Amino acid sequence: MAVLITGVAGFIGSACADALSSQGQEIVGIDTFDELLYPRAIKERNLAWARRQRHFRFAEIDVTNPVTLARLFTEHPIDRVIHLAALAGVRPSIRSPGRYFDVNATGTSCLLQAATNAGVRKYVIASSSSVYGGNKKVPFSEDDPVVHPISPYAASKCATELLVHAHCHLHQADASLLRFFTVYGPRQRPDMAIHKFMRCIAAGQPIKMFGDGSSSRDYTYISDIVAGTLSALDRAHGYRVYNLGGDRVTRLCDLIAQIASVVGREATIDRVPCQPGDMPVTMADLGRARSELRYDPEVDLTTGLREMWAWMKGEYREGVAVSGATLRRAG
Repeated sequence: MAVLITGVAGFIGSACADALSSQGQEIVGIDTFDELLYPRAIKERNLAWARRQRHFRFAEIDVTNPVTLARLFTEHPIDRVIHLAALAGVRPSIRSPGRYFDVNATGTSCLLQAATNAGVRKYVIASSSSVYGGNKKVPFSEDDPVVHPISPYAASKCATELLVHAHCHLHQADASLLRFFTVYGPRQRPDMAIHKFMRCIAAGQPIKMFGDGSSSRDYTYISDIVAGTLSALDRAHGYRVYNLGGDRVTRLCDLIAQIASVVGREATIDRVPCQPGDMPVTMADLGRARSELRYDPEVDLTTGLREMWAWMKGEYREGVAVSGATLRRAG
């Protein structure tokens, strides 16, 4: 039997595929190589290692297409699903809210229907810390109300969680909903802050700092996210929501200072107003994930930033184009 990974060419999807392939697990991966946020070439590169593994099969399929999804489940012996296919990012969702709901909510509904028709009952599905929106209490707990999303992206993830809850109730399925907290590391999307900051600082270009630098995030390294995701797949039982965070909150100004230190160049900061839809703070209560998933993040921010910077330097040495930037000699 095989695990289906949707969004397999993305940052988290490709890392999960590599981990499962290393374990000898049969994997079916699907992706559309959507270029809203970054080029197809980068996603193809993400998949390069997995494609060489005999346990991996790939199909270019859109999760909003019920016909091709139905065919997929008839052609492969899939018994579990890791659903990561989605449009991510707060700011782009403000420009294209309808598209975000189509992919994130409708796409999830189409996937669940096709999987159910094929007899699949076990899922891990990506949500986001963005669902906590305007909540004032920190750290964020899975039992907190998530009825105040402050961006279309967050709202689409809230809708996804509700859809999955209804599905589990109706079909006695097992689904772990994972609220990821600002994931970073090798293969991180080039539109995300840490990637952009490293790229610009290394190139001697100014970076935009939204607000006064006091906004804070719970940064989570990719290997910890993969470990939590695979544990949730093994332990999925009923409908359950889990926070997967890094267990430490860092202010934006401190993040920039750490990145500059890792890169080995001083950061030139362009201060700009806060962006609509941005949350002032994210902080995960990991009690449930620790207890039920045995999730325990291991990689601290400094170590993770060093690993990511080493990866980025390797990418540029090999001529991978990322937003047209050129890295200067640094560190």
